[in-house]
Amino acid sequence: MTDLLDSLLGGLALGAVYALVALGFVVIFKASGVLNFAHGSLLLFGGYLIAVLHDDLGFAGALALAVVVTAALAGALDRFLLQRGGHDAHSAHVQTIVTIGVDIVLLTELARRIGGDLLTLGDPWGDAVTELGPLTIADSRLAAIAVSAVVITGVFALFRFTSWGLSLRAAAEDMEAAALMGVRLGRVRAGAWCVAGALAALAAVFLAAFPAPGLERTTGQIALNAFPAAILGGLASPTGALAGSLVIGLTEALVVGYQSELHVLGDGFGEVAPYAVMLLVLLVRPNGLFGARGAARV
Repeated sequence: MTDLLDSLLGGLALGAVYALVALGFVVIFKASGVLNFAHGSLLLFGGYLIAVLHDDLGFAGALALAVVVTAALAGALDRFLLQRGGHDAHSAHVQTIVTIGVDIVLLTELARRIGGDLLTLGDPWGDAVTELGPLTIADSRLAAIAVSAVVITGVFALFRFTSWGLSLRAAAEDMEAAALMGVRLGRVRAGAWCVAGALAALAAVFLAAFPAPGLERTTGQIALNAFPAAILGGLASPTGALAGSLVIGLTEALVVGYQSELHVLGDGFGEVAPYAVMLLVLLVRPNGLFGARGAARV
């Protein structure tokens, strides 16, 4: 029972971090119809900035600067590179492919700088743990749950109570109609990319924190486990991203925790489990758990 509770708590913390990343996928898709495959490299970029700046600025200062710079980089990529292709559905497909190229360029440069090193981000939790009855959990995981809850609540408030959020929801429903009603699609898109970049930089802190060994050049690839979470919940649904992230986080933690019982599936099954769950759900609900069925005139 203790092992089960430990896996569930670890899965909840992992799901909370994945939710930050998955929300980035969803926000960008809602604003532009683009699947951002450069999201993992943006996360790695934010984490790298924290790693190289925390000695001089302290953890809080490095984190704040990394969030701002990563948000600005994401917004600039969209504003000056992707938006040149237009805002229609065909352009969105082309821009999705462009993000693959952006990811390769960013990842190659960051991998060159990081090399084989493990970088510490100077987070205040270190390797501290908290005893919760029979359970022992890293303080970084508790912080991940608390911080993610606060930030995600703030993002949902941004969607609900700001003019930008209203414009984003209008653009997600019908870009052409939103543009005719005066919504400035370029600004809405750039804002969505900035929000996604900021969330990615924040998620990097918890993906590199204890019990992880630190930030390495493959950390961005770990973040892509949040992609099945976004697909699972429905790419246009922020609520679905949260639900999908929790499902994926719990699945991954349980598979790793009970690896010895699941050895028949292979030692590396934990790495592919999120994608296996995604495929199983999509076989039943092709639009995702919270995806809406579209209607078309024929």
